[in-house]
Amino acid sequence: MTPRLTPLAAEHWDERARESLRGKVSLADRYLSGAPDAPRMPNVLGVLGHHAELAGAWLSYNGALLERSALDPRHRELVILRVAWRTRSAYEWAQHALIGSRAGLTDERIEAVAHGPDAPVWSPLERVLLTAVDQLLDRHGLDDGTWAELVRHFDPRRTLELLFVAGSYLCLALVFNSVGLQLDPDMALPPTLPRPDTEERP
Repeated sequence: MTPRLTPLAAEHWDERARESLRGKVSLADRYLSGAPDAPRMPNVLGVLGHHAELAGAWLSYNGALLERSALDPRHRELVILRVAWRTRSAYEWAQHALIGSRAGLTDERIEAVAHGPDAPVWSPLERVLLTAVDQLLDRHGLDDGTWAELVRHFDPRRTLELLFVAGSYLCLALVFNSVGLQLDPDMALPPTLPRPDTEERP
């Protein structure tokens, strides 16, 4: 879709916005340095640059989910990918297909996310994670059976974090889809993986 909110380029960030990013995201200072070798500002950070106070608070919170997670990164990324698929968030899908691959998810498993918890590749725990995401999106809560199965595998800390991961990335998907967030230039998906924005909703 056509971008509705253009990401704010690094040279247009004021000092308050710059300060909101520093220390919250890896490479933050390099994004904003203006140096010839500075990496390109990701579109998601460019959009957040329009609201410095919100950006700082969100990035600090999101850092706890990504960098200080109690969950196995592969489990966290499965949850995020299922949210991205169900919400048809192409940016979230592309970004976390790459992060999931780095965390150890195979292309087969990433592709199977599109088919949901009934795909034959899943372990019992992976299946309940995907089922949990679907229930959270469809009914805004877990049924008794899914809750019982989840807490059989996870302690309270990881169970709570799982719920926050699903909810947080639903929030991001709603923002990305609404502002028309475009993929970054380096977000080329392998051709074997589905794009969530080209398929019909389940």
